[in-house]
Amino acid sequence: MGARTSRLVVIFTAFVAGLALSLGVVLFIGSRGSGTAAIQTAAIGGPFHLIDQNGEPFSDQDLKGKAFLVFFGFTHCPDVCPTTLFEISEIMRNLGPDADRTAALFISVDPERDTPEAMKDYLSSFDPHLRGLTGDAASLAAVAKAYRVYYKKVPIEGGDYTMDHTAIVYLMDKDGRFVSPFNMKRTAEAAAAELRKHL
Repeated sequence: MGARTSRLVVIFTAFVAGLALSLGVVLFIGSRGSGTAAIQTAAIGGPFHLIDQNGEPFSDQDLKGKAFLVFFGFTHCPDVCPTTLFEISEIMRNLGPDADRTAALFISVDPERDTPEAMKDYLSSFDPHLRGLTGDAASLAAVAKAYRVYYKKVPIEGGDYTMDHTAIVYLMDKDGRFVSPFNMKRTAEAAAAELRKHL
């Protein structure tokens, strides 16, 4: 198996693992003697303290009362991240004035390169409602763990590196609780209509 094929297998495995975690967060537990099913949602998300693209502290408390989207990635990402952020930008645009009642977070998995300045420059190409969050390695690792996000540094030619990571958009409710993976495989209008239901 060639190096390229091996890496594609690793990326695919990581994607499947992330998808399984996201789709497996809802557990159906039979209620004793009732014959009905109770639904228990696994813990995804939680408290965090990071830095936004303006160098200002930002925490989960700043999102209270807002349903929001969360996506993990990095500014040197060649395709998945810019595509997803463009799609989120289109959703925000379709929300119109309602976009001010929600939030969209782009959380870095690359603390070495994703400084607040780098995040600010990168996000200047997308909707202004997108907030970039970064921090030190420990802080970002804690947030990634809370959201069940896989990421790994992968060396490439020339001494550089890229990042393999879970590429799922999370929908969180007004209380910061996980709702579901947010379906991006639809029109921006349909996605905006779905998000509006949670505002």
